[in-house]
Amino acid sequence: MGYADATFYKCTKCGNYSTSQKCPYCFSDCEILRTVSFVDVPGHETLMATVLTGASIMDGAILVIAANQKCPQPQTREHLKALEIVGIRNVIIVQNKIDLVTKERALENYREIKEFIKGSIIEDAPIIPVSAQQRINISAVIEAIEKFIPTPKRDESKELKMLVARSFDINKPGTKVKDLKGGVLGGAIVQGKIRLDDEIEIRPGVKRNEKYESLFTTVKGLQKAGLDLEEAGPGGLLGVLTELDPSLTKSDALVGNVVGFPGKLPEVLEDLRLEVNFLERVVGLKEIQSLEPIKVNETLLINAGTSRSLANVKNVRKDEIELNLKIPVCVEKGEKVVISRQIAGRWRLIGFGIVK
Repeated sequence: MGYADATFYKCTKCGNYSTSQKCPYCFSDCEILRTVSFVDVPGHETLMATVLTGASIMDGAILVIAANQKCPQPQTREHLKALEIVGIRNVIIVQNKIDLVTKERALENYREIKEFIKGSIIEDAPIIPVSAQQRINISAVIEAIEKFIPTPKRDESKELKMLVARSFDINKPGTKVKDLKGGVLGGAIVQGKIRLDDEIEIRPGVKRNEKYESLFTTVKGLQKAGLDLEEAGPGGLLGVLTELDPSLTKSDALVGNVVGFPGKLPEVLEDLRLEVNFLERVVGLKEIQSLEPIKVNETLLINAGTSRSLANVKNVRKDEIELNLKIPVCVEKGEKVVISRQIAGRWRLIGFGIVK
């Protein structure tokens, strides 16, 4: 999963949208609108767990559909279902690769998309024909993001809660010990604020002696959209430089953890009781099939926030299941957990549960 920031501008003369201070259409000055963060999740159906990890920190989504393929592809159907389950309603649809097809095929593909989204939560989403390679209609995409994916109101008065989506060791090989920098956490604050020199806790932390233990460290740097900050609140993607041993953060080792102030985070749970809502049919397959009932001792995959874990089914009731997790998660009651099942050799999205 990758991410990047972009600043949006609007031309004061011709009204076109771009990502540059000078208008690429009439070369006039532009006014700044806002800086947004893009989370780039893979489109391939075998990587749905990564898609769901990214979706947990998104305010909206761009659903990319190729004009040179029949719609819907299995993964497109699964991604739409993921948006519905995670609860992302602010969506724009980009009909990409229009430079590779005839006008007639582009219009036919448009009709396929309209039929596909009919009756879904994104039935009224705008569909924008685009050639990403030729940079055709990029202005229209930015205009649609500004109109249909507004910046939501966020609560900065609550206790800090940041979801970790990436973690890094930024030191180059051969760096002298005295010049080493601590580990970096990347992700999104969903509530509260964080400041330089704050003491923070990271849960569930790391596994030591067969048990997960929280990590405690100090904030030594904050960066958002390439800017160094004294403090940061919700919105956008944030990099947090810490005093952690960088070996703990390298290669995304701390993805799925939750950051907060010491003693203020939700409980770490190895067992979950979920009120479940399963799909009637399996999505992501070429041919849609009915979903078989969940069985005791079956292994499922769960996504909670940016965390994921294999889960053994301990008990099944009508609308509830009890799970034992291989990797514990830091969640609170009422939080949504996405559930996947191994079908035809792949993890397939089958529903969601609410933590009881």
